[in-house]
Amino acid sequence: MRQYYPHLLVVLQYGLMALMFLFSKSVPEGWLLGLFMLGFLLGLWAMAHNKIGNFHIRPELKTDAVLVTTGVYRFVRHPMYLSVALMMLALLINTPSPLEYGFFSALLLVLYLKASREERLWLLYHQGYHAYRKKTRLFLPFLL
Repeated sequence: MRQYYPHLLVVLQYGLMALMFLFSKSVPEGWLLGLFMLGFLLGLWAMAHNKIGNFHIRPELKTDAVLVTTGVYRFVRHPMYLSVALMMLALLINTPSPLEYGFFSALLLVLYLKASREERLWLLYHQGYHAYRKKTRLFLPFLL
C-alpha cells in the first residue's frame, strides 16, 4: 500500500477537482473569475521557475531534483497546491452547496497530505531545506 500512496493522492486530487467542475453550476464571473485567474497565473509563475522534469505530479522527489527558491517559491513552498486551492475556491464560492464544501474540504486535506509528504522527503534529501522552511510558508505567504 505504501508504494501506491502517492498515486492515490494524485487520483484523489484530480477526482475531487473533476467533481467540483462537474457540480459547478456556472462559470465564475467578476471577482470570482479574477480569483480563479489569480490561481491559474500563480501556477504559471511557479512553473516558470521550475524546470520541466524537476518535479513529479506525485508527491515524490526525482533523484536529481533541484530545490527552487526563486519566484513565488521565495514566499511559499507549495505554490502549485495554492494555485489549485485558489481556483477551486472560486468554483466553491461561485456555486456553494454542502456537496461542494465537502469536495473542497477533502481537496484541501489531500493537498496538505501531498505537501506533508514532500516536506518529509525534502528534509531527507536536501540539507538546505530546513533553512528554506524557516524563511517561507507552507501555502500562504506571511500566514501559513
